[in-house]
Amino acid sequence: MTDHKVAANNPVAEPRQGQSIAAGISIVAAIMLLIAATASILQGIAALVDDEFYVVGIDYVYKFDATTWGWIHLVLGVIALICAFGLMFGTAWGRYAAMGIAALVMIANFLSLPYYPAWSLVIIALSVVVIWAAAAWHPDR
Repeated sequence: MTDHKVAANNPVAEPRQGQSIAAGISIVAAIMLLIAATASILQGIAALVDDEFYVVGIDYVYKFDATTWGWIHLVLGVIALICAFGLMFGTAWGRYAAMGIAALVMIANFLSLPYYPAWSLVIIALSVVVIWAAAAWHPDR
């Protein structure tokens, strides 16, 4: 009887509600990272195959050749794909790598906003969710 009261008052004895939510969102985040990675790979391939697919109309400070942006998105997409699988399986390296690659994907999409603004904003928002979910989830609890 005493053990039951101690377990009921001990917040570590039962998983927290927030952790189960974060764990569920982490799986969703891994799937979103998979989708974003696949889209980034396709975005990179499109820029590499057709150099005039993305056209920027204004003079832009971070203006790179479309081929350069293609390679950037392709490489980040492949790395994000690997990190998404690590996050999906709940590995520690997957969590930290997913947060890091999501931050890099956010930066790359911010810098390429004039080329495809709507898509860049969607990917930035998805990356924010991925970073939050990976940071909030502690599978050892």
